[in-house]
Amino acid sequence: MKKDKKLEETEESIQETSEQPEIAQNTQEEVSEIDSLKSQLEQVNNSYLLLLADFDNYKKKTLKEKSDLLKYGGENVLSNLLPIIDDFERAMQSLEKEPDSAIKQGIELIYGKFISFLQHNGVKEIDTKEKIFDTDYHEAITLFPAQQPEDKGKIVDCVQKGYQLHDKVIRYAKVVVAE
Repeated sequence: MKKDKKLEETEESIQETSEQPEIAQNTQEEVSEIDSLKSQLEQVNNSYLLLLADFDNYKKKTLKEKSDLLKYGGENVLSNLLPIIDDFERAMQSLEKEPDSAIKQGIELIYGKFISFLQHNGVKEIDTKEKIFDTDYHEAITLFPAQQPEDKGKIVDCVQKGYQLHDKVIRYAKVVVAE
């Protein structure tokens, strides 16, 4: 009996020791599988965050393009009206010496409506009077000798008016600059 009992205990201890490497091997496999799953989750999470950032950038870009389209959509039409405004200004200059004639009043009325229309649509004239030459708004067509040293770089005369649509130049002012 004692031998049987000892035999049983020995068999049990052998079974336990043979099970321990299996448990250790299973644990290592589970740990490596968990690590693999964690890295996969991290990769999926990173790609999700990149896609989310790309989508946000796309949304912002689309909104900006839509805003610009609304803001500058009529730029072509409005810039094509500028030569007509120039013609009205020349007509008004030629009629300055005329007494109050119906033609002069009609031209002034139409000119006023054109200017009002342009202003209502965000077009404004680029100021050139006594301004320093700025390549962002002006185009120098000729240089003129400065009468005084402090006049260097200043605009002497405006040959053709320039215009902006909101904050974008649609026609540069053509000016004479003192050198």
